[in-house]
Amino acid sequence: MQRAGLEIVGDRRPESSLSTAADYMWFEDRFPDLAEAYCFTLVHKLTPSEVLQRLDGRDEPALTGAEAVVEAAFGLSQQSDGKRQLIAMTAMGPWTLLIEPNGYLGVTEDRALPASAGTRWISHFVNINGLDSFLWAEDSVRRLWFEPIFPDHRWGTTPDELLDVMHNIGFHFGEDSPETDVSPLAAFALAQHMTGVAITPELLEGTTFTCCSAEVR
Repeated sequence: MQRAGLEIVGDRRPESSLSTAADYMWFEDRFPDLAEAYCFTLVHKLTPSEVLQRLDGRDEPALTGAEAVVEAAFGLSQQSDGKRQLIAMTAMGPWTLLIEPNGYLGVTEDRALPASAGTRWISHFVNINGLDSFLWAEDSVRRLWFEPIFPDHRWGTTPDELLDVMHNIGFHFGEDSPETDVSPLAAFALAQHMTGVAITPELLEGTTFTCCSAEVR
């Protein structure tokens, strides 16, 4: 395992082209409903159908665009009395992207850690109350977990592996208290650094997502 900034996870952008929180400033303006509460997860070398199996999910109708996904997610939550969570998935090279509007299964360790067996699982979450978390799991082991708004406090088997990158991406450490909190956007940039997968407006607007739902435990 090499040091942060080099190829320590695979399919990672080189340090010279490091994305930062500033590259995701569009997210809240372009997708305000999704930005209120979400979980984005990237899973390495598993297809959407394989992820569905690992989460004990069931198929749901495919949907095009984030707006339709958000609407369907809230509809499913109401219909199931909050007992099922919609997950929109699409393959992106060797990774599968999962989007959960108002969801959190991707950062729930009793679901994510078993699902990461034999692979890598990168997930970040924000809810409407301002709670957030970032999880890097690999082969059922928690490599890194932290709250993006409080990056000084990190847990896992390699909590400092990405520390230099985190500083450069835009997380705020120590006494640094900026007027605008960009920690959720920095989480997108960190996930991109670790996977090579960029989340773009065009991806969120134009993709037809394979959808499933999973039980909320």
